Amino acid sequence: MGKEPIRFEEAMLQLEDVVQKLESGDVPLEDAITLYKQGMELTAYCHGKLQDAEKQLISIIDKDGNASPFDPTKGTDQHA
Repeated sequence: MGKEPIRFEEAMLQLEDVVQKLESGDVPLEDAITLYKQGMELTAYCHGKLQDAEKQLISIIDKDGNASPFDPTKGTDQHA
């Protein structure tokens, strides 16, 4: 089986570590290329996680328990 998926927060910490190492300028070229690739993979992973979260958050549940897309242009229903 594959590796366990990492949490978003863990990926962000790893990405921050990669950026710090690259910004230090003390990394040999071959290592910098590897770190850059790792950073790009972590960036893509985090971006995907954020998109998934956004998709989950842009639906609302109506009074009958049905999910429907959220349309911010419609405002709120004032019939209470």
